[in-house]
Amino acid sequence: MGSLIYDGSAEFTFDDRVLAHLQIVVSSKLRRREGFLLIWTDRTASPEGHLRSIWLDPSISVQFAFAGTALPEIQREWLEILTEKANSNPGLRLDDDLRAEIREELPQGTAKAQRSRRSQRVPVNES
Repeated sequence: MGSLIYDGSAEFTFDDRVLAHLQIVVSSKLRRREGFLLIWTDRTASPEGHLRSIWLDPSISVQFAFAGTALPEIQREWLEILTEKANSNPGLRLDDDLRAEIREELPQGTAKAQRSRRSQRVPVNES
């Protein structure tokens, strides 16, 4: 497990594969001087976890500390999904399904297929 170190003091743990993908998306946004919200469920203190969010901005120090010595394999599809979320108004919501897929605990495309089914639902007009 690696860590995202926020503003030199707060430290949040993520699997190295997830952290590597976050590093690319975060650095890309900050390089363009774009701030955004990162939201996830933090399960480090308890299994049920609690919702965390941090504002990432070029003026705030962010470090990525990996547990291993080599960067994990990067998947373009996950970068596209994370970048799309980071560019959205609600911010980058790193949900449990996507994190599990990036860690390769779910077959690739599983979380994407679920998101696609949800987005295809047509809202019903209630009169």
